[in-house]
Amino acid sequence: MYFSGAWLFTSLFVGSVGAGFFLYGKKQERAPQLVAGILIAIDSIIVASPTWMCLGALGVIGALWFALRAGM
Repeated sequence: MYFSGAWLFTSLFVGSVGAGFFLYGKKQERAPQLVAGILIAIDSIIVASPTWMCLGALGVIGALWFALRAGM
């Protein structure tokens, strides 16, 4: 795998957002935020393209928003 500067920076940023959601969900005992944090952190490791990494994280955040609006 080729590690470009853009991939490293994007992975660091997206992984930090995922860690933030994970820690918030763990501390507040909120399962939706906990699961979203895990999915975003995994996304930052697996996806090789910075564009798709950001789109995947935004998709998870969007799904979290809809889940919370639905009353989870």
